[in-house]
Amino acid sequence: MADRVALRRPGMRTALAIFAVVTVPAIGGLWVSAAGDRSDAVADAPKTAAAQKSHPPRGPEAATAEDTPAPQELPGVRECGVGKPVVEPKIITLNCSNAGVVASDIKWDSFGADGAAGSGVVLVSGATGNGSPASFPARLRLYDVTKVDGMMAFTGIEVSYTGATPHAKAKEVYTIA
Repeated sequence: MADRVALRRPGMRTALAIFAVVTVPAIGGLWVSAAGDRSDAVADAPKTAAAQKSHPPRGPEAATAEDTPAPQELPGVRECGVGKPVVEPKIITLNCSNAGVVASDIKWDSFGADGAAGSGVVLVSGATGNGSPASFPARLRLYDVTKVDGMMAFTGIEVSYTGATPHAKAKEVYTIA
């Protein structure tokens, strides 16, 4: 008579081990690929104000052209002190020496002749231990309107972080003339 070997069904431990062996590398791969996307965020952000555009007011509450000054009459933001000021920019380079700190995805709550306020994300190159950039949600306030090269421009921006901070400061001030 021949001995027959009975097939064993995998136990719970074996099933969990197989699940872990398959799932952990898949999740790790997604995390690593997302880290690559994050590392390119600052490099891919437009570095010039010319890449941005102003958006006119929308909706029924939008004022007529006679009630509101023309966009060129409002002060704007010059990209690192160069070029024509852009009204309501979506991206502002905060550290012009190396473009390592950039405010992006800016949504303006108010934008006027004496100041502007909004929110966005501050991307900081090398803020993490592995050299990849990190993002920090923040409130932004433009101030100090000055005539620069014959054009009105904001020359100061205050960044108030709403969560984690890149340099252990809840508030930072930059000169953006």
